[in-house]
Amino acid sequence: MEIPRFIEQKLSHQIGKQKVLMLYGSRRTGKTTIIENIVKKYMDETLMLLGEDVQVSEYLQNRTVSNYKQLIGDKKLIIIDEAQAIPNIGKILKLMIDSIKGITIIATGSSSLDLVNDAGEPLVGRQIEFQLFPLAQVEFSMIENRLETLNQLPNRLIYGGYPELVHLPSLNEKEEYLKSLVNSYLLKDLLALTMIKGADVLLRLLKLLAFQVGSQVSTVELGNSLQINKETVDRYLDLLSKVFIIFPLGGFSQNLRKEVSKSKKWYFYDNGIRNALINNFSPLNFRNDVGALWEQWIIVERMKFNNSKGYAPQYYFWRTYDGQEIDLLEVNSNQEMQAIECKWGAAKAKIPAAFGKAYPHAHWSAINKDNFSEWVID
Repeated sequence: MEIPRFIEQKLSHQIGKQKVLMLYGSRRTGKTTIIENIVKKYMDETLMLLGEDVQVSEYLQNRTVSNYKQLIGDKKLIIIDEAQAIPNIGKILKLMIDSIKGITIIATGSSSLDLVNDAGEPLVGRQIEFQLFPLAQVEFSMIENRLETLNQLPNRLIYGGYPELVHLPSLNEKEEYLKSLVNSYLLKDLLALTMIKGADVLLRLLKLLAFQVGSQVSTVELGNSLQINKETVDRYLDLLSKVFIIFPLGGFSQNLRKEVSKSKKWYFYDNGIRNALINNFSPLNFRNDVGALWEQWIIVERMKFNNSKGYAPQYYFWRTYDGQEIDLLEVNSNQEMQAIECKWGAAKAKIPAAFGKAYPHAHWSAINKDNFSEWVID
């Protein structure tokens, strides 16, 4: 059964407008399926181009209006899949969208490395960006009831939400799929797009991060462990975030001198990828990292949920040097704050005294197994 993706609906609403729609997401998150569904709806109006096709890439390098008009003809929807493989893609897209009236362009990319760098500045005011995550719980809930969600929750904490996992019948197949995904697809994007010569250091870096989910990360310590300098660690972390494997939360600080503000926490977009890196697919009752898995899952699902609603706050963690902390802090454009504590167990949670005093108008909630649906589904 195909699970509806909310990004597909958002993209469809923009078709017919003079815009470039940038669809980002790591490999195997479902970009191809979304594009195929859109093509079915607009078959007669669509021109489909594959960015990794050498002939397509060479043809588009001839940046003239007449060349593009001849290519596009009377088509209204132009789709360029894996657009980051095309040199100077930003200038190409700008010339197309500025010169040919009545078209919409969808450009997909499995990394934002070249697509953002090449397209970002030329397309200011002409593009709308969409990020495709692995399946969100809000999407799973379109095909399952609340009891089914609760039954599936342990598996999602362990195996994550990549779309193809849904159709794999055994846990062993899910494990092998995730291990293959790490080695064959995700790191392939980095090695293809950067000057990094081997995957070993990246794998070791990711494994170190996988063991530190939910903890502040020192790039100096990571560099010492990997025998590389801090600047190289920072560059690798940036690259890994641009192929949508990991993302950072920075420390929020506004009022208190004792607030941690310079360090970061790094999370994985998908629990299954994280568990594949450390080769641990043990059931929850045999693990000592359930709290970290729950924290990461809630933070990512909350981000997906907000994204589905068109809500885009800034995300932080909050911590003081004496150990008071909050897992997730959402701050919107009006500086309204929603503080979230992620609690897998039954222990009661209280707002940290220092936070309550410094930010008396902030909202605070603890998310646990009993109420998580209010925050990531409803």
